[in-house]
Amino acid sequence: MKILMIGATGFVGSSLVARLAAAGHDLLVATRRRERARHLIVLPTVRVVEADIHDEATLEQLMQGQDAVINLVGILKGGTGKPYGAGFVRAHVELPTKIVHAMQRCGVRRLLHMSALHAGADAPSGYLRSKAAGEKVLLAKRAALDVTVFRPSVIFGRGDAFLTLFAQLQAIAPFVPLACPDAQFQPVWVEDVTRVMAASLADAASVGKSYDLCGPTVYRLRQLVAYAGRLAGHARPILGLSNGFSMLQAWAMEFVPGGPMTRDNVRSMQLPSICASACGLPFGVAATPLEAIAPSYLAVPA
Repeated sequence: MKILMIGATGFVGSSLVARLAAAGHDLLVATRRRERARHLIVLPTVRVVEADIHDEATLEQLMQGQDAVINLVGILKGGTGKPYGAGFVRAHVELPTKIVHAMQRCGVRRLLHMSALHAGADAPSGYLRSKAAGEKVLLAKRAALDVTVFRPSVIFGRGDAFLTLFAQLQAIAPFVPLACPDAQFQPVWVEDVTRVMAASLADAASVGKSYDLCGPTVYRLRQLVAYAGRLAGHARPILGLSNGFSMLQAWAMEFVPGGPMTRDNVRSMQLPSICASACGLPFGVAATPLEAIAPSYLAVPA
């Protein structure tokens, strides 16, 4: 297939591009800065172009001759405001709308879209509400487009910004003041996520469906942070913060360039990021345990 990939230069996108390229698909990766995709340019069947994906005319040019579109765009910091911040609106609502319009004008039907677990109009955070609004735009076009939506819990793997961040933090801090220590997650391996997405391309039964993607085990955030520290060889005491102090810490970090936490992130963590008890990965993919992968990129070499 000829596939246009949007938002594919990051953690999940890099894994998916490599998997699809290995399967022989012809991939066009659109990015704002080509240097961010140097690791993808060397892959066979991959072409990287600089483009403003928010420009509708540019989107139409990119979609000419494509068989499918994969949208992986997502941001965790989108500003404030009702019902969600301006950044979230642009990335999670306006962009999917533009993608849908461009696809319809170009006659492209197949779309894979990355959303978030428990995205909903009544969710506690702007991130989750905006993701839900984006889904609504896409699924409203099910008669005209062949859409499949994916809703992962937190994704882990080499190069992640989750366990790796906590390991790095403990390398420099004497202790960890941890917001929302009892927040629940069901981490899913990045390779399992991209395996599912790749499999859906050739499965007509996936059209019009949304898939929740989780790993096999539920953890509290405190457990994950402690595990990352132990693996990296510098476990630190963890000071769990109350809800009030969690919000205060997040507010303070919003003034730090590149800060790892916002108040909206804290609100997201009020909702357990876990799947239904009977939920398993689709297309016969067996969820890989965190403990089978994390040591390969976090553990200190012997």
